[in-house]
Amino acid sequence: MRVFKFGGASVKDAEGIKNVYDVLQKVGYEDVILIVSAMGKTTNALEVVIKNYFDKSQELNSSVQEIKKYHNQILLDLFEDEKNAVFTAVKEHFSELEFFLTHNKSPNYNFVYDQIVSFGELISTTILSHFMNFMGIKTQWLDVRNFIKTNANYRDAEVDWEVTQQNISKNVPRKTLNITQGFLGADENNFTTTLGREGSDYTAGIFAYCLNAESVTIWKDVPGVMNADPRYFENASLLNQISYREAIELAFYGATVIHPKTLQPLQKKEIPLYVKSFINPLLKGTCVSKGVDLEPQYPCFIVKRDQLLISLSSIDFSFIMEENISEIFALFHEFKIKVNLIQNSAISFSVCVEDKFGNFNELNTILSKKFKVDFSENVTLYTIRHFTEQAAQTVEENKEVLLKQVSRETMQIVTKESN
Repeated sequence: MRVFKFGGASVKDAEGIKNVYDVLQKVGYEDVILIVSAMGKTTNALEVVIKNYFDKSQELNSSVQEIKKYHNQILLDLFEDEKNAVFTAVKEHFSELEFFLTHNKSPNYNFVYDQIVSFGELISTTILSHFMNFMGIKTQWLDVRNFIKTNANYRDAEVDWEVTQQNISKNVPRKTLNITQGFLGADENNFTTTLGREGSDYTAGIFAYCLNAESVTIWKDVPGVMNADPRYFENASLLNQISYREAIELAFYGATVIHPKTLQPLQKKEIPLYVKSFINPLLKGTCVSKGVDLEPQYPCFIVKRDQLLISLSSIDFSFIMEENISEIFALFHEFKIKVNLIQNSAISFSVCVEDKFGNFNELNTILSKKFKVDFSENVTLYTIRHFTEQAAQTVEENKEVLLKQVSRETMQIVTKESN
């Protein structure tokens, strides 16, 4: 069996749905399971519904109606006859959503989030399944919550692998086109859970592992994985092959390759993962698998903007010791500040961090009681895997270099753009 994952961009409108059909015509669909995300920006729209729900906003009903209108237009663009069963099926999903909004008693934000946001995937897969049947491809629609079982850690649930393995290996039909939802699972009480960051890719990895799949393909609007973000680097090049280990390294430094939690189950069974273009589906794309780390062997550039470079030194010139560093990291964790680079000497300690939640000013007040604190805002962190001198010069050109760190395979450079 092959596992295909289509993200929200690939099914954002009627043309996207039709293109999925065209892709399947070109690459085959027998013995395939499609993992599909919510359409376009539906998850964002459902997050607005959640906000309005908790704020008891008068906008709650209109925010739901906007999502209905969006999906209904896609239905009208796809189906000639409004009596098609898909209209009733989608209407039932919205009825369930509205029932939850009027009858839920739980004040738990994370629980409510998972119950509401899940309708994006349920509706998108319902529409896609009906369209494939309409076009003559017989499908089996599966509710992923009957297969992937998790704990009740809403918004970042952990998979119960033993139960999930049994459910998937015994109950997923073979020799047909199966369509199911990414990102979702269910706890032991059958309440919906979500799998956290990159949840739909992870879903593909879970099914592939449990089915001993031939491969996983993630379909994107790019030809594959590039060695650099084309927005920041001219002449970015396609990578044909990446090893599991290298992909995990790249993800660790911030590359939007594939999340490690998706790769781990695939690596255990040596199941190859392909990143391919849904625009040109017959192109080879990028393969992540066992084998050479990188082919071709290009430097890989990862850019993280809007970073904060913090330098701490002891007020009395004493050493920065383990207990100091332990205390500093505990504070970073408490204030949800992500550390991307560390450099220390006897009496100073520097970190490049991401202050996603805007907590640094409060943290700085605490740190300043024990340390001399210097910081630079709006810096950029460049990471170069398999660096060369030429690659480093490309990054450093016309920039003020604030910090540089070099290991055997990786160079990290913190810069301030020159005016």
